[in-house]
Amino acid sequence: MVVLFEGIDTCGKTTQIELIKELHPEVITTKEPGGTPFGKKAREILLGDRLSSKNSELLLFLADRAEHYHEVIKPNKDRLILSDRGFISGIGYALAGGEFDFDTLVMLNRFALQGDFPEKIILFLTDLETLQRRMGQKEPDAIEMRGLEYLLEVQEHMRLSILRLGIPHLFVDATDDISAIHSTITHYLRNSL
Repeated sequence: MVVLFEGIDTCGKTTQIELIKELHPEVITTKEPGGTPFGKKAREILLGDRLSSKNSELLLFLADRAEHYHEVIKPNKDRLILSDRGFISGIGYALAGGEFDFDTLVMLNRFALQGDFPEKIILFLTDLETLQRRMGQKEPDAIEMRGLEYLLEVQEHMRLSILRLGIPHLFVDATDDISAIHSTITHYLRNSL
């Protein structure tokens, strides 16, 4: 079973994956981009502000997603896989750019994932105040430098995309306490852990 942990930067998804991994070391954890050797190179390019074309950015994300699926997801389908980001992020960021349409993005991601969408999605939803505070504590990458309003627009596209696709999901209040969020997530995944 594949569970995507989705959300914009600093929302807490990585922290929650690490908490689950501590309690359940048998769980496979991965991330996009960066979950494969190719993904690490793609991540460096994507976050290093080296691309001027939105098409190039989208295609590089899709190439990483296809490689990640082939190398990590498909061979481990009989295990619980928690992925720090996935295709919902890809769709959300592409839609926020305003240059692509939803149906095309779904089709391209379906191709990259060989038609195998994840079984569950956990989306972390934050607000402007929390985002400002957390982003102020780190050096922004090329995507984060597009601005906080842009990131909140990405978040809304993620939320709407999940609803349109009808994939089982949990929306988490990312402004809540870490332990409360952990409890909510482990309750949601109780039959899988």
